[in-house]
Amino acid sequence: MTRHVTVGLDESPEGIAAAHWAAREAALRGTRWHLVHVEEWPVTPEIPQTFTESLVERYEALLRDTADRARRDHPGLEVTTDLVQGRAVDELTRAANEAEVTALGSREIGRLLGFLIGSVSLGVVARTRSPVVLVRPQETDAAAPSEGPSDGLPGIVLGLDVSHPCDPLLAFAFEQAARRSTPLQVVHSWSLLATYTYAAVLDPDVGSGLGQHAAQALTEMLRPWRAEFPQVDVSETAVMAPPASELVQASRGADLVVVGRRSSRPLGPHVGHVTHAVIHHSSAPVAVVPFE
Repeated sequence: MTRHVTVGLDESPEGIAAAHWAAREAALRGTRWHLVHVEEWPVTPEIPQTFTESLVERYEALLRDTADRARRDHPGLEVTTDLVQGRAVDELTRAANEAEVTALGSREIGRLLGFLIGSVSLGVVARTRSPVVLVRPQETDAAAPSEGPSDGLPGIVLGLDVSHPCDPLLAFAFEQAARRSTPLQVVHSWSLLATYTYAAVLDPDVGSGLGQHAAQALTEMLRPWRAEFPQVDVSETAVMAPPASELVQASRGADLVVVGRRSSRPLGPHVGHVTHAVIHHSSAPVAVVPFE
Protein backbone atom coordinates (compact mmCIF):
# COMPACT_ATOMS: atom_id res chain seq x y z
CA MET A 1 0.00 0.00 0.00
CA THR A 2 1.30 3.46 -0.91
CA ARG A 3 2.33 5.60 2.04
CA HIS A 4 0.03 8.57 2.54
CA VAL A 5 -1.36 11.22 4.89
CA THR A 6 -5.15 11.47 5.12
CA VAL A 7 -7.46 14.33 6.02
CA GLY A 8 -11.16 14.17 6.79
CA LEU A 9 -12.38 17.20 4.85
CA ASP A 10 -15.51 19.32 5.20
CA GLU A 11 -16.41 22.97 4.54
CA SER A 12 -15.81 24.21 8.10
CA PRO A 13 -12.83 26.46 8.97
CA GLU A 14 -11.41 23.70 11.13
CA GLY A 15 -11.81 21.18 8.30
CA ILE A 16 -9.94 23.47 5.91
CA ALA A 17 -7.23 24.07 8.54
CA ALA A 18 -6.85 20.31 8.94
CA ALA A 19 -6.46 19.98 5.16
CA HIS A 20 -3.69 22.58 5.10
CA TRP A 21 -1.90 20.89 8.01
CA ALA A 22 -2.13 17.48 6.34
CA ALA A 23 -0.88 18.80 3.00
CA ARG A 24 2.23 20.24 4.66
CA GLU A 25 2.71 17.00 6.57
CA ALA A 26 2.51 14.93 3.39
CA ALA A 27 5.00 17.27 1.67
CA LEU A 28 7.42 16.93 4.59
CA ARG A 29 7.13 13.15 4.56
CA GLY A 30 7.35 12.92 0.78
CA THR A 31 4.14 10.89 0.70
CA ARG A 32 0.81 11.02 -1.08
CA TRP A 33 -1.92 13.28 0.34
CA HIS A 34 -5.40 11.75 0.48
CA LEU A 35 -8.56 13.83 0.99
CA VAL A 36 -11.70 12.09 2.21
CA HIS A 37 -15.19 13.51 2.55
CA VAL A 38 -17.89 11.27 4.00
CA GLU A 39 -21.43 11.81 2.74
CA GLU A 40 -24.00 10.67 5.31
CA TRP A 41 -27.16 11.90 3.54
CA PRO A 42 -29.48 8.95 2.82
CA VAL A 43 -31.71 8.91 -0.25
CA THR A 44 -35.26 8.71 1.12
CA PRO A 45 -38.63 10.14 0.12
CA GLU A 46 -38.02 12.89 2.69
CA ILE A 47 -34.63 13.73 1.09
CA PRO A 48 -35.06 13.70 -2.69
CA GLN A 49 -32.32 12.29 -4.89
CA THR A 50 -31.95 15.63 -6.69
CA PHE A 51 -31.01 17.29 -3.37
CA THR A 52 -28.47 14.56 -2.66
CA GLU A 53 -26.99 14.95 -6.14
CA SER A 54 -26.52 18.69 -5.60
CA LEU A 55 -24.67 17.96 -2.35
CA VAL A 56 -22.42 15.47 -4.14
CA GLU A 57 -21.55 18.10 -6.75
CA ARG A 58 -20.85 20.62 -3.99
CA TYR A 59 -18.49 18.32 -2.11
CA GLU A 60 -16.78 17.13 -5.28
CA ALA A 61 -16.03 20.79 -5.99
CA LEU A 62 -14.68 21.21 -2.43
CA LEU A 63 -12.36 18.24 -2.86
CA ARG A 64 -11.22 19.44 -6.28
CA ASP A 65 -10.57 23.04 -5.18
CA THR A 66 -8.71 21.97 -2.04
CA ALA A 67 -6.57 19.54 -4.04
CA ASP A 68 -5.76 22.20 -6.65
CA ARG A 69 -4.63 24.66 -3.98
CA ALA A 70 -2.39 22.03 -2.36
CA ARG A 71 -0.74 21.29 -5.69
CA ARG A 72 -0.01 25.00 -6.12
CA ASP A 73 1.31 25.36 -2.56
CA HIS A 74 3.36 22.14 -2.67
CA PRO A 75 4.61 21.49 -6.22
CA GLY A 76 5.14 17.81 -6.88
CA LEU A 77 2.73 16.69 -4.14
CA GLU A 78 0.71 13.65 -5.22
CA VAL A 79 -2.95 14.17 -4.30
CA THR A 80 -5.90 11.79 -4.35
CA THR A 81 -9.50 12.41 -3.31
CA ASP A 82 -12.35 10.19 -2.22
CA LEU A 83 -16.04 10.98 -1.73
CA VAL A 84 -17.63 8.10 0.17
CA GLN A 85 -21.05 7.36 1.61
CA GLY A 86 -21.60 5.81 4.98
CA ARG A 87 -21.29 6.46 8.68
CA ALA A 88 -18.61 9.11 9.17
CA VAL A 89 -16.95 7.50 12.21
CA ASP A 90 -16.67 4.13 10.47
CA GLU A 91 -15.46 5.49 7.13
CA LEU A 92 -12.92 7.89 8.62
CA THR A 93 -11.62 5.23 11.02
CA ARG A 94 -11.15 2.87 8.08
CA ALA A 95 -9.31 5.57 6.15
CA ALA A 96 -7.18 6.50 9.18
CA ASN A 97 -6.12 2.90 9.72
CA GLU A 98 -4.65 2.87 6.20
CA ALA A 99 -2.72 6.14 6.64
CA GLU A 100 0.54 7.06 8.36
CA VAL A 101 -1.28 9.92 10.07
CA THR A 102 -4.72 11.50 9.74
CA ALA A 103 -5.77 15.10 10.34
CA LEU A 104 -9.23 16.16 11.54
CA GLY A 105 -10.57 19.55 12.55
CA SER A 106 -11.67 20.72 16.00
CA ARG A 107 -13.73 23.85 16.60
CA GLU A 108 -12.97 26.58 19.13
CA ILE A 109 -15.90 27.37 21.44
CA GLY A 110 -14.25 30.11 23.49
CA ARG A 111 -11.07 30.80 25.41
CA LEU A 112 -12.58 29.63 28.69
CA LEU A 113 -14.40 26.59 27.33
CA GLY A 114 -11.68 25.41 24.96
CA PHE A 115 -12.30 23.39 21.79
CA LEU A 116 -15.23 21.26 20.75
CA ILE A 117 -14.21 17.79 19.64
CA GLY A 118 -17.22 16.40 17.79
CA SER A 119 -18.47 12.89 18.24
CA VAL A 120 -17.02 11.90 14.85
CA SER A 121 -13.48 13.13 15.61
CA LEU A 122 -13.55 11.71 19.12
CA GLY A 123 -14.87 8.40 17.81
CA VAL A 124 -12.06 8.16 15.25
CA VAL A 125 -9.42 9.10 17.84
CA ALA A 126 -10.70 6.40 20.19
CA ARG A 127 -10.77 3.63 17.57
CA THR A 128 -8.00 4.08 15.04
CA ARG A 129 -4.72 2.17 15.09
CA SER A 130 -2.79 5.13 13.64
CA PRO A 131 -2.00 8.64 14.91
CA VAL A 132 -4.70 11.30 14.52
CA VAL A 133 -3.95 15.04 14.66
CA LEU A 134 -6.71 17.42 15.74
CA VAL A 135 -6.16 20.83 14.14
CA ARG A 136 -7.51 24.16 15.38
CA PRO A 137 -9.18 26.54 12.92
CA GLN A 138 -6.77 29.40 13.62
CA GLU A 139 -3.76 27.14 13.04
CA THR A 140 -3.87 27.41 9.22
CA ASP A 141 -0.71 29.51 9.17
CA ALA A 142 0.62 29.21 12.71
CA ALA A 143 0.81 25.42 12.52
CA ALA A 144 3.11 25.42 9.52
CA PRO A 145 6.07 23.13 10.15
CA SER A 146 9.23 25.00 10.96
CA GLU A 147 11.79 25.16 8.18
CA GLY A 148 14.62 25.64 10.64
CA PRO A 149 15.34 25.58 14.37
CA SER A 150 12.87 27.50 16.49
CA ASP A 151 14.31 30.38 18.50
CA GLY A 152 13.03 29.93 22.02
CA LEU A 153 9.75 28.29 20.97
CA PRO A 154 8.54 25.02 22.53
CA GLY A 155 8.42 23.30 19.13
CA ILE A 156 7.01 19.81 19.71
CA VAL A 157 5.64 19.06 23.19
CA LEU A 158 5.42 15.40 24.22
CA GLY A 159 3.44 14.29 27.25
CA LEU A 160 4.99 11.13 28.64
CA ASP A 161 4.10 8.68 31.42
CA VAL A 162 7.32 6.96 32.46
CA SER A 163 5.41 4.10 34.08
CA HIS A 164 4.23 2.74 30.69
CA PRO A 165 6.36 1.62 27.72
CA CYS A 166 5.25 3.73 24.76
CA ASP A 167 7.70 3.36 21.87
CA PRO A 168 5.18 4.39 19.16
CA LEU A 169 4.53 7.64 21.04
CA LEU A 170 8.24 8.40 21.40
CA ALA A 171 8.96 7.48 17.79
CA PHE A 172 6.21 9.77 16.50
CA ALA A 173 7.38 12.75 18.59
CA PHE A 174 11.08 12.38 17.77
CA GLU A 175 10.36 11.88 14.06
CA GLN A 176 8.16 14.98 14.00
CA ALA A 177 10.85 17.07 15.69
CA ALA A 178 13.58 15.74 13.37
CA ARG A 179 11.45 16.27 10.25
CA ARG A 180 10.73 19.88 11.23
CA SER A 181 14.19 20.67 12.69
CA THR A 182 12.43 21.94 15.79
CA PRO A 183 13.06 21.36 19.53
CA LEU A 184 11.30 18.62 21.46
CA GLN A 185 10.10 19.34 24.99
CA VAL A 186 9.24 16.16 26.93
CA VAL A 187 6.95 16.64 29.91
CA HIS A 188 6.30 14.09 32.65
CA SER A 189 4.15 15.20 35.55
CA TRP A 190 2.51 13.37 38.38
CA SER A 191 0.52 13.88 41.57
CA LEU A 192 1.24 12.34 44.95
CA LEU A 193 -0.83 9.27 45.69
CA ALA A 194 -3.20 9.54 48.63
CA THR A 195 -0.95 7.20 50.62
CA TYR A 196 1.87 9.75 50.39
CA THR A 197 -0.19 12.80 51.35
CA TYR A 198 0.12 12.45 55.12
CA ALA A 199 3.75 11.34 54.87
CA ALA A 200 4.52 14.46 52.87
CA VAL A 201 3.09 16.63 55.66
CA LEU A 202 5.48 15.02 58.16
CA ASP A 203 8.42 14.79 55.77
CA PRO A 204 8.48 17.30 52.86
CA ASP A 205 11.45 15.45 51.37
CA VAL A 206 9.14 12.57 50.41
CA GLY A 207 7.95 14.51 47.37
CA SER A 208 11.46 15.55 46.35
CA GLY A 209 12.65 11.95 46.54
CA LEU A 210 9.85 10.83 44.25
CA GLY A 211 10.70 13.72 41.95
CA GLN A 212 14.32 12.61 41.64
CA HIS A 213 13.18 9.09 40.85
CA ALA A 214 10.78 10.36 38.16
CA ALA A 215 13.46 12.58 36.61
CA GLN A 216 15.90 9.67 36.47
CA ALA A 217 13.26 7.39 34.94
CA LEU A 218 12.50 10.02 32.30
CA THR A 219 16.18 10.43 31.44
CA GLU A 220 16.63 6.66 31.10
CA MET A 221 13.55 6.34 28.90
CA LEU A 222 14.80 9.07 26.56
CA ARG A 223 18.43 7.92 26.42
CA PRO A 224 18.13 5.52 23.42
CA TRP A 225 15.95 8.01 21.52
CA ARG A 226 18.46 10.79 22.01
CA ALA A 227 21.11 8.47 20.57
CA GLU A 228 18.92 7.58 17.58
CA PHE A 229 18.02 11.23 16.89
CA PRO A 230 21.14 13.21 17.84
CA GLN A 231 20.01 16.13 15.67
CA VAL A 232 16.94 16.76 17.87
CA ASP A 233 17.31 19.35 20.64
CA VAL A 234 15.55 17.66 23.58
CA SER A 235 14.59 19.21 26.91
CA GLU A 236 13.13 17.26 29.82
CA THR A 237 10.65 18.39 32.46
CA ALA A 238 9.63 16.18 35.37
CA VAL A 239 7.35 18.01 37.77
CA MET A 240 4.81 17.22 40.47
CA ALA A 241 1.64 18.75 39.04
CA PRO A 242 -1.64 17.63 37.45
CA PRO A 243 -0.57 16.16 34.08
CA ALA A 244 -3.41 17.64 32.02
CA SER A 245 -2.96 21.22 33.22
CA GLU A 246 0.84 20.98 32.84
CA LEU A 247 0.52 19.86 29.21
CA VAL A 248 -2.10 22.48 28.40
CA GLN A 249 0.22 25.15 29.78
CA ALA A 250 3.17 23.73 27.81
CA SER A 251 1.08 23.81 24.62
CA ARG A 252 1.13 27.61 24.47
CA GLY A 253 3.18 28.59 21.45
CA ALA A 254 3.92 24.98 20.49
CA ASP A 255 3.82 23.67 16.93
CA LEU A 256 2.28 20.39 18.05
CA VAL A 257 1.40 18.55 21.27
CA VAL A 258 1.81 14.77 21.23
CA VAL A 259 -0.10 12.57 23.68
CA GLY A 260 -0.81 8.87 23.85
CA ARG A 261 -3.85 6.63 23.99
CA ARG A 262 -3.59 3.10 25.29
CA SER A 263 -5.30 0.96 22.67
CA SER A 264 -5.58 -2.22 24.75
CA ARG A 265 -8.37 -1.43 27.20
CA PRO A 266 -10.88 -3.98 28.54
CA LEU A 267 -13.83 -1.60 28.09
CA GLY A 268 -13.20 -1.01 24.39
CA PRO A 269 -12.41 2.26 22.59
CA HIS A 270 -11.50 4.89 25.13
CA VAL A 271 -9.58 8.16 25.46
CA GLY A 272 -7.86 8.65 28.83
CA HIS A 273 -8.78 11.62 30.99
CA VAL A 274 -5.42 13.41 30.47
CA THR A 275 -5.58 13.04 26.68
CA HIS A 276 -9.26 14.04 26.75
CA ALA A 277 -8.42 17.24 28.64
CA VAL A 278 -5.47 18.11 26.39
CA ILE A 279 -7.39 17.72 23.13
CA HIS A 280 -10.12 20.00 24.47
CA HIS A 281 -7.89 22.72 25.91
CA SER A 282 -4.52 22.72 24.12
CA SER A 283 -4.01 25.85 22.04
CA ALA A 284 -1.83 23.90 19.58
CA PRO A 285 -2.74 21.00 17.27
CA VAL A 286 -2.83 17.73 19.20
CA ALA A 287 -1.54 14.39 17.91
CA VAL A 288 -3.07 11.36 19.63
CA VAL A 289 -0.88 8.29 19.15
CA PRO A 290 -2.24 4.83 20.05
CA PHE A 291 0.07 2.35 21.77
CA GLU A 292 -0.28 -0.97 23.58
